[in-house]
Parts: sequence; structure tokens; C-alpha cells
Amino acid sequence: MKTPKTIISAANVTAANFGKFSNLNDYVLELGPEVKIPGKVFGGGAVGATGGEFSFQSFAPGSETGFLHTHKNHEELYFFLSGKGEFQVDGEVFPIEEGSVVRVAPDGKRSVRNNGNEPLVMLCVQYKGNTFTAEDANDGNILSEKVNW
Repeated sequence: MKTPKTIISAANVTAANFGKFSNLNDYVLELGPEVKIPGKVFGGGAVGATGGEFSFQSFAPGSETGFLHTHKNHEELYFFLSGKGEFQVDGEVFPIEEGSVVRVAPDGKRSVRNNGNEPLVMLCVQYKGNTFTAEDANDGNILSEKVNW
């Protein structure tokens, strides 16, 4: 089974390479002996993420998640990087395509399918909902240090 490759791991940084999106089907997420999801890989562990999780997934034409799911606490952002398909939340079905972004609250019953002719590639970011504040929006600090390449 394919695994991400570490680029760097140091005190304040961890980076990994997951490969070309066209090769995401080399990954298989195993959720148990009977549940295997081709083309999906979680990445938070590979980069040491401490505030959320993310995954890449590629859906072949005609494929879908095959189940609805919700979360107890986590909101999700789905970024569609290529292809087209449909997204379903609470029974509402709507089109998505490259460039679409979908936010789903924890209680939203969600699923994705590829009804196009090319792979549908997405990045899903998962984080605890209702935690971002106005103070968080101003959390960044621009430093006066010169960038040295």
C-alpha cells in the first residue's frame, strides 16, 4: 500500500508529498477487514497536524462514497480539485466541479458521487466546528525579518 513520503520533519515544520493526484488510486484506506476505500488517504498524521485532519480522495467515473455519514463535532470543508459530480447533504443534491467548495456542519448527512467522465479529485479538511473567533482571524504576525532563499 502506498504511503506519503516525508519531505522534512523539524521542530516547527513537517511536510509530506502524497504524489500526483492522478495516482491517488494507489492509496487504499482500510477502515476494517470489510471496508476498503480505494483512492483515499488521510494526511494529518503524515504532517503532524494538531488542530484538524485532511484527506485526499479520487473517485473514478461512476463511483461514489456509497454511504451517508455525519460527525459528532467536526465540520468539514470539501475542495474539488478536478472533475465534476454531485454532492448530497440532508437529501439535497447539487452539482460540484473543479473549483467548488462545500462546507458541511457536523449534523449534515453527506455523500459524494462522480457522475462525470473523468476522475473527481477532492481535498477534505476536517476540524472542530464553532471554534473560530474574530480574534483568530487576526492571529497572524508579519515579521520584519528578511526572507533569505
